Amino acid sequence: MNGLSLRLGGFVRHAPRRRSTALTDAWRSVATLVYRSPLYRLVLSRTAPPEVNPAAADPWPGDAGQGTAILHGTFAFQGQSFEGRAGLWAPVGAHAAWRAEQHGFAWLRDLAAVGGDAARSRARDLVADWLARAAGWDALTWRSDVLGNRLAAWLGHYGYLTDGAPDRFRPTLDRALVAQARHLQRVAAGGSDGAARFAALKGLVHANWSLRFPPRTLERRRGHTLKLLSAELTRQVHGDGGHFERSPSLHLCVLRDLIEIRAVLRGARAEPPIELQSAIDRMAPFLRYMRHGDGGLALFNDSNEEVAADIDAVLGLADAKGKPPVTAPHSGFQRLTAERTLIVVDAGAPAELDGHAHAGTLAFEMSVGKERLVVNCGAHVADQSDWRRVQRATAAHSTVTIDDTNSSEILGPAGPLSGTLGQRPRQVACQRDDAEGSIWLDLSHDGYVRQFGVTHRRRLFLSAGGDDLRGEDTLVGEGHGRYAIRFHLHPRVQASLVQDGSAALLRLPSGLGWRLRANAGTLMLGDSIYLGRRGEMKRAQQIIVWGLVEGRDPVIKWALRREGGK
Repeated sequence: MNGLSLRLGGFVRHAPRRRSTALTDAWRSVATLVYRSPLYRLVLSRTAPPEVNPAAADPWPGDAGQGTAILHGTFAFQGQSFEGRAGLWAPVGAHAAWRAEQHGFAWLRDLAAVGGDAARSRARDLVADWLARAAGWDALTWRSDVLGNRLAAWLGHYGYLTDGAPDRFRPTLDRALVAQARHLQRVAAGGSDGAARFAALKGLVHANWSLRFPPRTLERRRGHTLKLLSAELTRQVHGDGGHFERSPSLHLCVLRDLIEIRAVLRGARAEPPIELQSAIDRMAPFLRYMRHGDGGLALFNDSNEEVAADIDAVLGLADAKGKPPVTAPHSGFQRLTAERTLIVVDAGAPAELDGHAHAGTLAFEMSVGKERLVVNCGAHVADQSDWRRVQRATAAHSTVTIDDTNSSEILGPAGPLSGTLGQRPRQVACQRDDAEGSIWLDLSHDGYVRQFGVTHRRRLFLSAGGDDLRGEDTLVGEGHGRYAIRFHLHPRVQASLVQDGSAALLRLPSGLGWRLRANAGTLMLGDSIYLGRRGEMKRAQQIIVWGLVEGRDPVIKWALRREGGK
C-alpha cells in the first residue's frame, strides 16, 4: 500500500447479494459478442456520415500544466502516471478510473490550454492514433459514460481538431462520431446509472444537435434524448438540490454535465427542458452547501476536495444565485455555521444506488475559516484497491464504531458486486433546532442493532460564537463490545495529548488552538491517512475516545472548544 500501513477498522463480510439473474448474465454475454462482431461495426457505420456542425464548444477551462505533460508524452490521471509509448491506450497496471479518463478525451481541453501548433498537432495525432488502434468495442472504453464524454470532447473541440488537418482525418473522425453516437443512442438508457448516465446524455445531446442526420431521424433521436433527460432529472435530483448518490464530488460532475447540456441546446437554439433549468437552479446552491471555507468539498461518499477554481467555474456558468439551503433533509446532510466555524454532517441513510456509498453514517467534518480541522479520510480512486475499501469503512470517518465493525456492510471490492453495500442503516433520524444563533442536532441510526443490539444516537451542539462544539454519543440498548469515537484530523493540524492524557490540544496552521475533552473512555492519539486530494495520500493523525459498552444506554460526552481568541 505505497509504503503506508494503517488499520482504520475491520470489515464484516457476508455472502454477496445476488443482484443479477442468470438471464441478465446471459444477455450481457450475448451483447458483448454482438458488439464485438464485424457485422455490428458495419451496422454502426452504414451510409455516408452526415454533416457535422457542432452546436457548442467545450465551455470548461483546461489545465496548461497537464496539457504540457501530455504534449511530452505523460498521461497523469486519477493518481496514476504512464508514458505514452508502447501500450498507450491500455498500459499495464492502469486502473479502470485512469482508463476511463484517458478514453474519455476530456484532456483535449488541457492541450488546447497550452496553445500553439504543437499542442494542436499532438491532440489531432492522439485522436487519429485512437481511431487507428483503439476504436474497437471494449466494455470499458465503450461504456455509456465514457462514450458520452468522448463524443462531447470530440465535438466540443471539433474545430480545434479539424482546422488545417490532413484530408483523411476529418472523414475518419466523422464516421467514428456517427458510429459511436448510434451505439450510445441504443445503450444510454440502460447503461451506467446515476451520475454516469448524465455523462452519457451529455454525449447524446452533443451528437443529436451537432450531427445532421435526416430530419425524421433527428426528430426521433432528439425527442428520445430529451425525454430520457427529463426523466433522469426527476429521478436523480432531490427537491433540496442534492444528487441521489449523496456524493459531493459526483454532485459536482452532474452539475457540470447539466450546464454543458444546456449550453449545447442553447447553441443549437433549442429550448432546454424546464426540468433542466430547475435542476441547475437547485444544484448550484447545494454545491455551495457542501463546500468548506477553503473552497473545496466535504469528504463524504467517494468524494475528494476537488479544485476550488474548478468549482468556481461551475458555479459561475451555472448562473444560479441562490444561497445554500439551511438544511438538506431530502439529501440527508446538515450544515451548521456560526461565525467562522462550519460543520457538515452525514445525517442520512446510505444511497440506494450504493456504488459510491461509504459506511460513514452520522460522521461530521469541521473547518474554521479556510482551515480544515476534523475531516473524513477521503476517497481512493482505484476500483479494485484495498485502500478504496479501507476509505469506505466506518473507521475512516469521524463517527462511532463498535468492535471495528462497519455500520454498513461493505461488499467487495473484488468481484461483480464491487462497490456495493449489504446490511446498512435503514432508520436514520434527524431533528434540528436553531435558536439565537446556536444549533442543536439530534441524530440516530440503526446500523448496529442487528449485530450489537444498540442504536447509535449522536447529539451535536454548536454555540452562536462558533467556539464551542459539544457532542453526546449514546449507544441506546443493552449492547456489548468496544466503542471508538474517532476524530480524524487534517494533515496540517498538529495534535498532542495534554493534562496527563485527559485532553488533546489541536493546533491549526494559523496557530489557533482547540481543546478536545471527553467525560468517559480513554483518549488516545493515533495515525490516520488523508486522501482529500485526488491521487494524493498523506499521513495524518486521529484522536480516538474508546471504551467498553457497559450497562444500558451508555453516554459519552465530549467537547471541542477554541483556546484563546478568535
